[in-house]
Amino acid sequence: MSGSKPEQPPFASGTLLPKDHSCNRLTYMGNRVRPKLSKLELTIMEALWTKGPCSIREIHESFPARQKLAYSTVQTMVYRLEVKKALRRVKKIATAFIFEATVSRDAAERKLIDDVLSLFGGRSRPIIAHLIESGSFTLEDVRHAEKVLLEHERKDQAK
Repeated sequence: MSGSKPEQPPFASGTLLPKDHSCNRLTYMGNRVRPKLSKLELTIMEALWTKGPCSIREIHESFPARQKLAYSTVQTMVYRLEVKKALRRVKKIATAFIFEATVSRDAAERKLIDDVLSLFGGRSRPIIAHLIESGSFTLEDVRHAEKVLLEHERKDQAK
């Protein structure tokens, strides 16, 4: 590819959605976009976070056999993620576009956690209580959380 910009997906070009269409599943944090991602979208993003830039075929092949979807389903989801600005086309090899994540795993995790917290009115205690009761939150996790809290407190005091 010699400096040319990759083609837009069909629904960004105006054939299925208007060119000025904006996704209502985006959260803007300063100049960063944090899209709200579905479970399937997170699975696609996980392939990109793990493998790095991939074609749709490579993303499709990363799905376990028991969760295999139609290629066209993965393709549609990749195009939707592109509209949400969670990934972007970086190059074209023959007829295949190569995509890379524009949203980090950390940013996606933070968005999910923020969404869960908002369901509880910002209260973390019910969530922590559930994690402890389910055995998902260990003593090691408590020690790590204490360390992070102390570091956070020090940063706040330094301001």
